[in-house]
Amino acid sequence: MNPEQGAGARQWLRVHPLALDALIAAAVFVVVIVASVTMSAGGTPGFGKRELPAHTVVLTMLACAALVARRRAPMTVLALVSAISVLELLLGTQSHPPSERHASLAMTVVIAVFTVAMRTDRHTTFRVAAVTVAAFIPVTMLLGAQPWYTSENLGTVAWLGLAATLGEAVRTRRAIVDAIRERAERAERTREEEARRRVAEERLRIARELHDVVAHHIALVNVQAGVAAHVMDTRPDQAKEALGHIRQASRRALGELQSTVGLLRQQDEPIAPTEPARGLAVLEELVDGFTRAGMSVAVHAPAAEASLPSAVDLAAYRVVQEALTNVHKHAGAESSARVRIVRRGVAVDPVLDIVVEDDGPVPERVGAAPAAALNGSLGSGHGLTGMRERAVALGGTCETGPRDGGGFRVRVTLPLNPPRAAEPEAGEPAARRAGWCG
Repeated sequence: MNPEQGAGARQWLRVHPLALDALIAAAVFVVVIVASVTMSAGGTPGFGKRELPAHTVVLTMLACAALVARRRAPMTVLALVSAISVLELLLGTQSHPPSERHASLAMTVVIAVFTVAMRTDRHTTFRVAAVTVAAFIPVTMLLGAQPWYTSENLGTVAWLGLAATLGEAVRTRRAIVDAIRERAERAERTREEEARRRVAEERLRIARELHDVVAHHIALVNVQAGVAAHVMDTRPDQAKEALGHIRQASRRALGELQSTVGLLRQQDEPIAPTEPARGLAVLEELVDGFTRAGMSVAVHAPAAEASLPSAVDLAAYRVVQEALTNVHKHAGAESSARVRIVRRGVAVDPVLDIVVEDDGPVPERVGAAPAAALNGSLGSGHGLTGMRERAVALGGTCETGPRDGGGFRVRVTLPLNPPRAAEPEAGEPAARRAGWCG
């Protein structure tokens, strides 16, 4: 048999343990029968010198047949083979003289003890081994080969102890291997879950960036296109100016889309654009776009002139962009908006406070039910959801809702020392922990 065939046979036996137990039982039967007819001491030593009575053959067959079920019921098999061995010793006192008696069937008891040790725990193994030695050995010394201190009787004690020790060693080794395999599988699952989580977070971040870019610029393009269509025949110069604004807005939209989509490129593709991400440094340009679209925007942003962390800077810019886009979309170009960006708090725990208010009609934005704004269902819901996600990611808060005197307010607070990783507690929604937003 070549190595590949041997490996295949071992694999087949591992998959079919009942067949393996049947082979072991057949081998034990042959060994017990050979030992039963072999004379080692007393009389004429040699193979076939001892008589083989019928009861020895029958009881050996029963004991070996019981060994086939040793994996499924180890304790029951141990009790059964022990009883059969004792019965064989009792009948042996009638068929053999004291010098020719033997305890060859004790081999089945040794295998049963090994199986109990392999299939149970350490405490059970030692207890069962002690009980077996205390009950079986005196009977063997009394009914087996005489005198009682013969090597055959004393060797049974050693074989039972060795069986218990080997069974415990096999069980411990299997437990260690199973634990190593389970840890490896758990680590693999953890790596896969972490990879999926990172992919999902990156996908949401890119989707949020695309929404902010597209919603803002397309809204401006839509308004300017409407103006151009309205005055095309009566005031061509104003229509030309509106088309110029459309061209500028679309160029900016393409540039920001190119920067965002560049994040998806592979390493062997052309290098992505290196233009810095937008921030409050271009706030005036953002507001100018809305002003050209006909909306009145007042800005008070002393904090925009200071140096801010890049993540906070980008988040603040996107919040103002989305809030003004919502004002333009839902309140109309005739409404006015106020933007306030200030720094609050001491140096230990400073925060950036961003407030965008307008005087437009609220019902158009909150829907038929006032609670719609509380559920993030304003408009498509993606803009307010993006604000909340940006605020939560930086450990800040986001609040939206109607103003007491009319109009709508968006207020976002961002810590200027954002945490490295803000994980919500188990069972607690991130929005509840970091504030609510629309």
